[in-house]
Amino acid sequence: MIPIKETFLSIQGEGYYVGQSSYFIRTQGCDIGCHWCDEPKSWQLNAGVKMTASALLRDIKKVNTNIVIFTGGEPLMHDLNSVSCAIKNAGYKLHLETSGGYPLSGDWDWITLSPKKVKPPLPEIYPLASELKIIIYNQDDFKWALKQEENVSKSCLLYLQPEWSNFQFMKPKIIDFISKNTRWKLSLQMHKYLDIK
Repeated sequence: MIPIKETFLSIQGEGYYVGQSSYFIRTQGCDIGCHWCDEPKSWQLNAGVKMTASALLRDIKKVNTNIVIFTGGEPLMHDLNSVSCAIKNAGYKLHLETSGGYPLSGDWDWITLSPKKVKPPLPEIYPLASELKIIIYNQDDFKWALKQEENVSKSCLLYLQPEWSNFQFMKPKIIDFISKNTRWKLSLQMHKYLDIK
């Protein structure tokens, strides 16, 4: 059983799959505590509702989507092997959003790695990342982005995502960075512009 903060049908608001209908499973528990976190109520590990793989799959089947995204909190604080296998065996595409600070578990079609300075990713997750997402809050985050780029594969997609409250200030700096580092793309949080989850 896994502690779950919430589940909901929405659209992916970030990265390569932006605009795609997706079912989100937000796990409970995170020890990083980013001040820009969308859902700080997901930090406490022993909160939420504990759900089995079969209960989650039953809820997923009630909606019309083929992408299921595990997000958090930090999903990898939990053993996701059995729940990911159950969902994948039912024919769904499985995506993981993680900081990479815990050992990888589960079977994933897509991994979004969003590394955090206070708890950097474990080395083994870098080559498995499908996309690298760096939150840009200040000038030092660009250096962090370039350092993280060195660790992922050449096929990994690279995204800069401005921290929502500081976007206007950092926007020209982000555009300048991308013009000089052309592997990088801009990721905006579409769901915030649309005022949805």
